Amino acid sequence: MKHRIGKIAAAALPLAVFLGGCASGPVDYPRTDSSVITDTQETTAGRHVAKWRQGHPGMSGFYPLVNGMDALGARLGLIDLAERTIDAQYFLMKGDDAGVLFADKLLEAADRGVRVRLLLDDVFTSIDDNTLVLLNEHPNIELRLFNPVSRRGIPLLNFLGDFERANRRMHNKSFTVDNQVTIVGGRNIAEEYFDLKSGQSFRDLDVFAIGPVAGEIGITFDRFWNHALSVPMEAFWTGKDAPDLPAARAEASQELQDAMQSIYAKAVGSDFVRDLIGERIVLYPATGEVITDDPEKLLNKVSADHQLLVTRMAEVVADADSDVIVVSPYFIPGTDGVEFWRSLTERGVRVVILTNSLASNNHVPVHAAYARYRHPIIRAGVELREMRVDASEVPRRKDDDAFESVTLHTKGMIIDRRYTFIGSLNLDPRSIDINTELGVLVDSVEMADSLQQPFERRLPEMSYRVVENENGQLRWHGLIDGHEVVEKNEPQAGSWRRFKAFLSRMLPESQL
Repeated sequence: MKHRIGKIAAAALPLAVFLGGCASGPVDYPRTDSSVITDTQETTAGRHVAKWRQGHPGMSGFYPLVNGMDALGARLGLIDLAERTIDAQYFLMKGDDAGVLFADKLLEAADRGVRVRLLLDDVFTSIDDNTLVLLNEHPNIELRLFNPVSRRGIPLLNFLGDFERANRRMHNKSFTVDNQVTIVGGRNIAEEYFDLKSGQSFRDLDVFAIGPVAGEIGITFDRFWNHALSVPMEAFWTGKDAPDLPAARAEASQELQDAMQSIYAKAVGSDFVRDLIGERIVLYPATGEVITDDPEKLLNKVSADHQLLVTRMAEVVADADSDVIVVSPYFIPGTDGVEFWRSLTERGVRVVILTNSLASNNHVPVHAAYARYRHPIIRAGVELREMRVDASEVPRRKDDDAFESVTLHTKGMIIDRRYTFIGSLNLDPRSIDINTELGVLVDSVEMADSLQQPFERRLPEMSYRVVENENGQLRWHGLIDGHEVVEKNEPQAGSWRRFKAFLSRMLPESQL
């Protein structure tokens, strides 16, 4: 089964060429390199950062963004603050309320003269090309798609016809304003990442940062922006059926005005944004290490030489003395991973790993692969936890006892109550081997403590601990309304979902 997807792709190639023309994306389209604008000390952001750094020389300032509305408000507030430049890099952007609001605010910033560079991975970005063209038509906005699939013919066949390249994706997420302030983490630009999607909530995490770390993010952005796989939006537009740009701008303006009364007002009115504007947010002063894979990873065969981020994090975790907290939505450790975690627990290091349950996981095949490792990882001495799908604190309606469906999307680690990693890295083969990833490692006891204490306090109620009983059978122990419950099967997952997970066992682990 290991190479089945590759065989399917090869078999589909003649059909893809016949129906879709040239399956490859236009990666050879001419482009002009550009670089981050560094002369931004006199911007509003630059002056605020300089003032803060007077009391914290050599340090960057960090603040974790746990709440989705705070995370959206921080991005929108920074767009309003921008005076020189905005650099945004995302794995996906949708055409829902969050995506449209984000796009409209970028247009508004461009109207003020701000240079905007927007880099989106192509495959899962679902906002329509017309909207992307509209953004790109603005003289102060340049939009590029990373590792694109051809628009000619049938997209799925184009993807399969060029599978070896198209399967490699840029999973990075960063947002930087005036080279002074940045946001890095796990959130994409879509409703579910900001608590805006009714009935569904992604539990996620970003970090807001100022100072030298923002400049380092700018350097990594340039590396991807100027890479051969970064294709200008002009390559996908011939002018045929072009949108009426004045009409589209007028519509965008109206959308923005409508949003100002609802989502925008709520986001920029969040506690974090109000406290940030009022200078009541106390940033954690610390050194921060920006860790990223190189875009060349996507053009080379899978090897340890290109696993830059996970290799560096393995070094940090391997030096742990007391405890390691790991949060990863998708966790497929493999045999080597199991032995890595065993090496820590045998030295007396406490290891806690929280991942999605079958009920909360938005990718059932990933869960099927992970399930193979539950017994080995438990026997390796790891405290294994799975997210409860009803772990939300927000009812769907005021008169409804049902809660929103929760999916864990946070990618983070806390090591020895000192180091905190926040980024885009999942602990699965796709993140480690196939995609590029980005994150920040923060050396701050205070920040680590601010995250670990509430996490440990809520962990028994928001998750099940998975253990083996005396007969070696899996049991899920949970705490519901103060009472311990023990489940014998995948908790909160229906029979259809369990059946899909069973069928998914046939899929190759290397592609998950």
